[in-house]
Amino acid sequence: MTNCIKEKCDEYFVEGIPTLAKSMDLYPYFNPIESEQGPLVSMAGHEMIMLGSNNYLGMTGNPQVKQAAINAIEEFGVGTTGSRLLNGTFHLHQELESRLAKFLGKEDCIVFSTGMQANLGALGCLFSKGDEIVVSDELNHASIIDGLVLSRRDSSNKVIFKHNDMDDLRTKMNDVSNGKSMIVTEGIFSMEGDISPMDEIVNIAKENESMVYLDDAHSFGVLGPHGEGAAAHFGVTDDVDVLMGTFSKSFASCGGYVAASEEICNWIRHNGRAFIFSASIPPANCATVLAVLDIVEKDTSYKDNVLRLAGRMKNRLSTSGFDIGKSVTPIIPIIIGDEMMTFQFFKSLFEHQPKGVFTNPVRAPAVPEGHELLRTSYMASMTDELIDEAADIIEDVGHELEII
Repeated sequence: MTNCIKEKCDEYFVEGIPTLAKSMDLYPYFNPIESEQGPLVSMAGHEMIMLGSNNYLGMTGNPQVKQAAINAIEEFGVGTTGSRLLNGTFHLHQELESRLAKFLGKEDCIVFSTGMQANLGALGCLFSKGDEIVVSDELNHASIIDGLVLSRRDSSNKVIFKHNDMDDLRTKMNDVSNGKSMIVTEGIFSMEGDISPMDEIVNIAKENESMVYLDDAHSFGVLGPHGEGAAAHFGVTDDVDVLMGTFSKSFASCGGYVAASEEICNWIRHNGRAFIFSASIPPANCATVLAVLDIVEKDTSYKDNVLRLAGRMKNRLSTSGFDIGKSVTPIIPIIIGDEMMTFQFFKSLFEHQPKGVFTNPVRAPAVPEGHELLRTSYMASMTDELIDEAADIIEDVGHELEII
């Protein structure tokens, strides 16, 4: 008798979407990069314009940042070999937490091994009583969804509101007991590139004595006066109870954080399983983030430039006739609405000669079915000329495939 788990895997191997895409020579994933990840990269033996990176501030190649990581390796080695609770806390972790708390305008901060674990750890333990209610945007990231699964919220304690729809949120909150809930949303949504109206969300939360949890993974470094995130962008930092973010995007490293009051951080430090049972990030990762902080605290030109460049590309794509949704950030979707056509568009851009364009093809469940798209993103180290060259290629391929 065949084991049902093996049977499931065998069937997917033969008939799943990856196999189907490979049979059509359209499989778009796991393409190795053969160079530093900057505006131009080497992939598949030729030069590619990188429109698939979250390196928004262009810091992965910054000499000051690279040297800080090298120095940390020389002083502390390459790993920590343990969790923060036991042997994995270095003074760099504590320095980073202190610096981040001050930068973000919160009392305390916890550094996690990844952004995914930050959401799993925080959301998984903040809801520990049976009657607490989470109110979540329908397009929230998978890490939020999984964190809420770990929180053991059942359907009666989980409310989903329409994406960025404040009328729907207010209506849904009318049915939630005061003082029992937390609204969970993102600053910049990772696929759509739009921003949550945090000023309105905070007002609705106050009306219902609700707490607010903000995932700033894609807005950390991009929004706010110096890149503090979406709460600072709207001037409501004091009214957002928990700020979460990652280092794997604007801050050119790997890891994540949760910033909040001392009491909330103390609870998460001693109850968040993803924090307690994971090895801490290596010292070089801490040093990288600290070096980026040194730069962005004094210099807003990186943030300003990536937003300007994204605006230039948004105008080009919109004028060409592409559906780019409601993006106002360095994330610009090109909405196709068909899975295989999205893969074909990716392939044609990837194989374009003499220079290709790398994008991220996105399908369900990362986006709703029928909303398949190419996710493009931009970095401060690009130039106007490179943006225009990429736009020309995308437009040409769009015409060839009759997408526009």
